[in-house]
Amino acid sequence: MGYGHLPMLPVRARILGTMDFCAPDHPGSTPWPPNWQRPQWPAPAKVRAFCTSRTGGVSVAPYDSMNLGQNVGDRPEAVAANRFQLQQALGVRTVFLNQVHGCEVVALTHAHTDGAQADGSWTAAQGLACTVLVADCLPLLLCTTDGSHVAALHAGWRGLAGAQPPGVARSETAVIETFLNAQAALGRGPACWMAWLGPCIGPQVFEVGNEVREAFLPGSPSAALAFVPQVRGKWLADLALLARQRLRLAGVTEVYGNDSSASWCTVGNPLRFFSHRRDRVSGRFAAGIWRI
Repeated sequence: MGYGHLPMLPVRARILGTMDFCAPDHPGSTPWPPNWQRPQWPAPAKVRAFCTSRTGGVSVAPYDSMNLGQNVGDRPEAVAANRFQLQQALGVRTVFLNQVHGCEVVALTHAHTDGAQADGSWTAAQGLACTVLVADCLPLLLCTTDGSHVAALHAGWRGLAGAQPPGVARSETAVIETFLNAQAALGRGPACWMAWLGPCIGPQVFEVGNEVREAFLPGSPSAALAFVPQVRGKWLADLALLARQRLRLAGVTEVYGNDSSASWCTVGNPLRFFSHRRDRVSGRFAAGIWRI
């Protein structure tokens, strides 16, 4: 069954459907490697963002070569060298999280080091990049329309649906809602934010069980549009569409980036992206955002 005929949820702003790879406006001390991406969205001038690829680092197969994940089996010295190279290319300090497919989002300051257990971060500080690691999950970058605050979220299906790993109680809200609710309490409602969706596993290959579909349907009937039935009770799921739906339902109307087309699929672009589902043993690439 084809997927292109299914209706997409409309948003006020356009969604770019092609990947754009280019150098940043204000690079660091070293050039960006090939295939690193600068998100193309109308973010305020004081906001910068990035998305790496699997190229440009020192890791050897199967982590070749720009693996930024510490807990995937790669040599620690290679990961450290890759992270150092990332910061040199960006000209800004990146802060990595210990991601657990949950909904915790932390507020970053310059006092923070890597390793906070969370699946998202936000900051008003300058020169500090909120950063998430992915290899099929969706990296979600946000900024306020005035450029005063930025955020990065790690959104797998559990984080989007609010379903936690086995043995952990289901969260009442998912990562997007958790973040936006907390920001609204601080006076920054959903209409203040714009979002960019990065590469993730695409709807052409993301086969899931019925329990995943059922996790999204309560309270969101439109989520059914993101699932195409397959044989043996399986479904093809559109992770990027589910994120766009969640953002729109939460009140974020300016959404850019991943439009679910094949060029954004981590599984289908092995020379460009790491993919855990494709390779099982895999590195991690990063997306992040900061204020200058």
